Amino acid sequence: MNPSSRTRCAFVCAIFIALFSIFSFRLIYLQAIKHDEYAGLAAEKHVYKQPIYGERGLIFDANNEVLAHNIPVETVWADATHLNDVQATVNILNTELKIPSDQVAEKLNSGRRYIVIKREVPAAQANALREKLRAGDLRGIYFDHDAKRLYPNGSMLCHVIGFTDFDHHGVQGVEASMEEYLHGQDGYRFIEHNRAGQEIVPYRGQERAPRDGYQVHLTIDLGLQSIVEDEIDAAMKEYSPQKATIILMRPQTGEILAIANRPNFDLNLRSEAKPEEMKNRAIIDMMVPRSTFKILAVASCGINHCMRMYSEVLYFVQS
Repeated sequence: MNPSSRTRCAFVCAIFIALFSIFSFRLIYLQAIKHDEYAGLAAEKHVYKQPIYGERGLIFDANNEVLAHNIPVETVWADATHLNDVQATVNILNTELKIPSDQVAEKLNSGRRYIVIKREVPAAQANALREKLRAGDLRGIYFDHDAKRLYPNGSMLCHVIGFTDFDHHGVQGVEASMEEYLHGQDGYRFIEHNRAGQEIVPYRGQERAPRDGYQVHLTIDLGLQSIVEDEIDAAMKEYSPQKATIILMRPQTGEILAIANRPNFDLNLRSEAKPEEMKNRAIIDMMVPRSTFKILAVASCGINHCMRMYSEVLYFVQS
């Protein structure tokens, strides 16, 4: 073999060695160094952590009358990667949920894996939608169980009870001050989907059950509260003040039996309430004590009188 042939053979062998070295390094890089990252990405495509919401605790008055409770609703959401017929899905969502078609189409065409279509959908309406999707063999729409806070007495005790936001956290009143006890603890369940987006039940993974919130019992008496509400409404009608407050308290213990403010608002229509209507004036407003302060004035007069008599006697003794 002449020197030129030997040189070409060595060059070809070096090229093959370099290629196999690159492939080997790439294989080690993907299988060993980047294993955890790519395994996580693969799991995200098929494994979903499904939240299991704990129910918020109820609020009762002193006689176990319900002041705040929950009604079951569902959150409708979509995974755009699982949709098999976007237009048919848009038409059904428009019909069943009364959402404009262009708005639904914009959400479904975003390509995201979690798209909230509508919250607080009544259970009956969600079941009807579920049946329509199943009949049309449409995939990619899912339902999460949820609960809506309901206040059966409307505007009564609105400033005392308070309300919750969309994440079920207390905003005002007892709902906020007792949040730690009312909120409870959400659970979760790891589920695996197939390529069609359907759950593979035998592969269901780790699960933690939710813990419902605790019940809260107030010293408020709903019967006395009704009387107070009637009286404050009568006073508002007769005198037409800008604001009014009534507090009914048991003097032996300091327990609040009833409390009412005007203006007020409906807890179930809080989005329509004005800021002035949401103020708990019995707590935040400064009031002139008036008649309740007279006992201090009388006591002050008595002390001054005694001190004056003591000074006169002391002067007489010294003289």
